[in-house]
Amino acid sequence: MAQRVRIADLAQELGLSTATVSNVIHGKTKKISDETVKRVQALLEERQYIPSMAGILLARNDSRIIGVVVNDHEKYEGRALEDAFVAASLNALLSALEKAGYFMMIKATRDWSEVERFASMWNMDGMVLLGFCDSDYEKLRERMHIPFVVYDGFFERDRGICNLTIDNFDGGCQVGVYLRGMGHRRALLISDNAVCMDAERMAGFRAGFSGGETVFLEVPMNREGRYSYYQENLGRILACTAAFAVSDVYAAEFMHFLMERGISVPEKMSVVGFDDNALCESCFPRLTTVGQDAGERARMAVRALRELRAGNVAPVEEMLPVKLIIRDSVARHTR
Repeated sequence: MAQRVRIADLAQELGLSTATVSNVIHGKTKKISDETVKRVQALLEERQYIPSMAGILLARNDSRIIGVVVNDHEKYEGRALEDAFVAASLNALLSALEKAGYFMMIKATRDWSEVERFASMWNMDGMVLLGFCDSDYEKLRERMHIPFVVYDGFFERDRGICNLTIDNFDGGCQVGVYLRGMGHRRALLISDNAVCMDAERMAGFRAGFSGGETVFLEVPMNREGRYSYYQENLGRILACTAAFAVSDVYAAEFMHFLMERGISVPEKMSVVGFDDNALCESCFPRLTTVGQDAGERARMAVRALRELRAGNVAPVEEMLPVKLIIRDSVARHTR
């Protein structure tokens, strides 16, 4: 195995300081003569010196690193990065950041203090916080001194924090109007909570489902618990003809529960989800849902981080519109 080439050895051979050689390696050549730069580069090539990428990034004033922190909420059961919405968001962020010349580093945690610790480990250009609600963003902003944006978060809008969100209320409203127009008069609302984005989606549904009756099912945050809950509440479920789940994952899971018990979808129960993840097309029947543009929200994140890094005031909130995507999981109710 070839012996590793050290900067100190290169500097000694060239008769230069280690600082000068290091500066050339890391691109800091403004105060170094062209001749010296060429000498160092020639020896680097001759010795096939390969610097540490982490070292290069940390040595630069502009690291091009964007940290993405995902809330590892208990409902993900330790598999947050496998969740369809989270995976789609990360994929869109990766594409947008790479096109803008950034590197993406990911961390999943439910411990708010870990966010600051993660940021302090690297010379990041900015951060994206995904899925955190009711967190102390103001203290984080004071301590980190790097720009960050909140992605799919929920908090009061007058706190001066850039929140990139979607129109959750209107999404729910579109579902309510659609199901009411399809003749449904009694519908389930399926969520594991009644706060934050889910509350907005359900409030929108109730507004759109005007004249109809809703039944709220607050389901457990683990899959096994949800199936047991559905079984225990089967009578309440069968008293309805439609269901609106606040996520595609919950909607697909609910359809599976029904069909395992011989309850056909959409003939006996129409089901609608939210997010338009990839699983919507692979479900049977294909899932009607509310679509959001993950790519555009990722591009919004890049634009906002650039504005903040340049010292400009980024928008306090940017809200993307959503659209109902009709597939096969809803049938007209005629009784």
